[in-house]
Amino acid sequence: MPAITRNLHKLSSPPQLKRRILRVRGTDVTLLDEVRQMAIADLGFDIQHESLDFLTCQHRAAMDPMNYDIYEQCFHNLDIVWYWGALQPIETRRIKQWDNIGDLAKTGGISKYTWTGHGDAPVRKLYVQPDGTLGQQPMPTISMLPTAHNVDSFGYDTRLFGAEGPEGSSWAWLLDRRARGRIALVDEPAIGIFDAALAAEANGDLTFQDIGNMTVDEIDSLMALLETLRQQGFFVGSWVSPDQAEALVHADRVSVQSMWSPSYANLGPMKDVFRESFPREGYRAWHGGASLARHLTGSKLDMAYDYLNWWLTGPAGAVMARQGHYMTNAEGLREYLSPEEWGYWYDGDIARCDLKGPDGRIVVRQGQRRPGGAYRERVSRIALWNTVMDEYNYAARSWNRFIAALGAATP
Repeated sequence: MPAITRNLHKLSSPPQLKRRILRVRGTDVTLLDEVRQMAIADLGFDIQHESLDFLTCQHRAAMDPMNYDIYEQCFHNLDIVWYWGALQPIETRRIKQWDNIGDLAKTGGISKYTWTGHGDAPVRKLYVQPDGTLGQQPMPTISMLPTAHNVDSFGYDTRLFGAEGPEGSSWAWLLDRRARGRIALVDEPAIGIFDAALAAEANGDLTFQDIGNMTVDEIDSLMALLETLRQQGFFVGSWVSPDQAEALVHADRVSVQSMWSPSYANLGPMKDVFRESFPREGYRAWHGGASLARHLTGSKLDMAYDYLNWWLTGPAGAVMARQGHYMTNAEGLREYLSPEEWGYWYDGDIARCDLKGPDGRIVVRQGQRRPGGAYRERVSRIALWNTVMDEYNYAARSWNRFIAALGAATP
């Protein structure tokens, strides 16, 4: 082909359109590849996940807002990111399912008779107030779209503690002398410290005026107690990722430890002896969500709203349900679950057949009932939310010193 003809051919060829990309920064709680692939198929643009550990995610979200479009984490991580001006308000008029979002996030409880719980309940920082701060007075803009959430407790070995009675277990088991040398805590200052505080209060060692917002003296007392127990050999170690918690169970090194819902399906032969608790004192809860980066405008902002709205359409919520989490507009995902799945995960029914998780493996055996029962039962018993306290920096430094000493002493 003559050169001039080749050049004319290049000029006449249609330009290659660059595929649109939405960048999502978050943690592996919600940044699941199955969810990403479904969203890409439904929305028609690419989605890039940047999955980080809890502390790194929060820090980068606050200090590096230009390199993500959507921030997915939890309400208790929000204050720091919002304070640094990394996010922009979400207009509820652009959220198609806003009216169907549950009252747990919007008002603080599933009914007016339900106590909100100590700490960072979503409603306390959901709405953007006229002065730009976050609060619970309803406004037309919000800081974070409420999505996946759950209530957590701890796992325990029935060979040591026996089966729970009808009144449930107790957080005191997490510091129980019977489990000395076989106790593990989750290494996250806004989570693990509260598991320990709930245990210390339940066993009568300490009391807190407000367990969700401890004073310096209360933090010192808690950490002194934990250090004493560490020196007495109570703890086998700590964990950061759920697979580390599961490994401790597989190796039969723990009798009681902090645990998150998806892990109970990954315990192999230990599944029959290591159980999820439903503490009589109530659960420690968390609520995830998605926020908009401050730099979004125009068509990119429209993409981001499409993504937020997609999260509430049902498919993502079904994936969350199959690993034990809940979605804030439960009825929207009902058609994506089988009646047996809905009955077990949301209604608290005995499983009428084996149920599979997101990866296709069986996670619930026929005849099992979810510890704690139905959704309404479980979220009606929230004692405390994951929280960044007023004295968070002091608590985090104290906690990190304890974890460092614990790691150095762990075989």
